[in-house]
Formats: sequence, structure tokens, C-alpha cells
Amino acid sequence: MSSVHPRTPPSIAEPAAPAEEVSQTARAFLGVRELLLRGEFNRGERISEVPLAARLSVSRTPIRMALERLAHVGLLDVGPTGGFWVREFTIDEVRDAIELRAVLEGTAARLAAERLVSPAELAPLHRSLQAVGRHEQLSFDSLGEYMDDNESFHAAIVDLTKNAMLRRLLHHANSLPFAAPSAMVFPTSMLDASEETLAIAQMHHRSIVEAIQDREGTRAEHLAREHARLAWRAFQLALSDEDALRRVPGGPLINVSSG
Repeated sequence: MSSVHPRTPPSIAEPAAPAEEVSQTARAFLGVRELLLRGEFNRGERISEVPLAARLSVSRTPIRMALERLAHVGLLDVGPTGGFWVREFTIDEVRDAIELRAVLEGTAARLAAERLVSPAELAPLHRSLQAVGRHEQLSFDSLGEYMDDNESFHAAIVDLTKNAMLRRLLHHANSLPFAAPSAMVFPTSMLDASEETLAIAQMHHRSIVEAIQDREGTRAEHLAREHARLAWRAFQLALSDEDALRRVPGGPLINVSSG
């Protein structure tokens, strides 16, 4: 993974960065990330800051900060003498990223069950479960809504952990686009096995909520891990279909011949 370390946050005595600089850095980060995920750069290609700044119509400083952030989340590599290269992922690394998320989400489900104080705390999770449960089938028009509801469901579990450190770790793990909770929904939505996978996911959702509600931490952890591993099953399905593979978030960064 990247050798770049997180940027040191400014002290209280230091002035905040100008709003325009923050906005340009955010725009640069999103712009470069989108180019990477679309395959606009080849795996292993060195990123040149000057033409990239011109392409995105921002100055070099926001581009540099964006590249450092992308290296920190693992989408770029940093050379021994500086410079940024497009990261290449092997199939084993995809599996490992999904497995790491499974461990973290399992821990989140267990802590949610163990730290539950009042049934009233479950209200947001029940609302998220009801929202995601409305989707018995997926169509092209309903995919976006399902993915939003699914992300909200996972976030509601993390909220119940009352653990800021775990929240940060999960955010970092989900920064790899093919490892996030909804990453494989769109790529595999048109495959024959998509309805079966959705049915399993919905069953997992209900069972995880039930385990948290009953304060069964070990059961909740096991179920959440199995649920996260559905992404690996979906990725394997995508490998068998060229069109589905092209739709995997960050697919161009994956060397599919490495497995």
C-alpha cells in the first residue's frame, strides 16, 4: 500500500485553509479519482501534475494535495524519490480488501449489539431496514435508490457502535471503490444470479438487525461478516462477464490475469 502518511492536521493556533483552496482540493480529488476509476490512466502509469492541473482547471497545489490523499487511500503508489503512479490491484488484493471490510463490519455489528442501551436507539436502523427491504427486485431505474438505502443501512449499524475509531477505519477500507458495501450491485445487477444474491442480502439485513436487537453480539458479527463476503461472490460473477467487469468501480485498476 502507499507509503504516504496522513497529513498532519493543523493545530488550533493555525489559521484554517481558505475556503477556495479547500474547494479546489476537493474538486481535484474527485476529478482525479473519477479519471482513475474510468481507466483514463493505465495501471503503473506515472501521473504528471502539470497536464492534470490543466485538464481539471485547478492549480498544482490542490492537485498535489489530491494526489497525496489518493495515495493515502490506496489508489496511487508513491515512488521512492517522489512522484505518483497509478496503483495496480491483483484479484487477491480485491479479495483481501473485501475480507478486511467483512472483519470491520462484523466488529461493528457486534459492538452495536453489545453497546445497545435502549430499544429506542434502534429506530434509525429499523427505518433503514424498511427502506432497503422495499427492493425485492432491481431495475436500472431503481439501482441508485437501492445503493443509497444500502449505504444508509450500513451507516446506521456503525452509528450504533459509538466508536469513532471504527468509523474512521471503515471509511478508509471503503475508499477502495471495489470494496465498498454497494460496489458490486451495479456491475452484477443484470446477471442471472443477481436476484438470488439480492434475496440473500435482504435475508442478511433482517437477521443482522434481529441479532443486534436481541443483543446477540457473536451472532451479529458472524452474520455481518457473511453479508460483506457477498461482495466477493458478486465479483467472481463479474469476472465471468466482460460487460459486468467493465462496470466494477475501479475495474480498470484490477489486473484480472493476476488470479
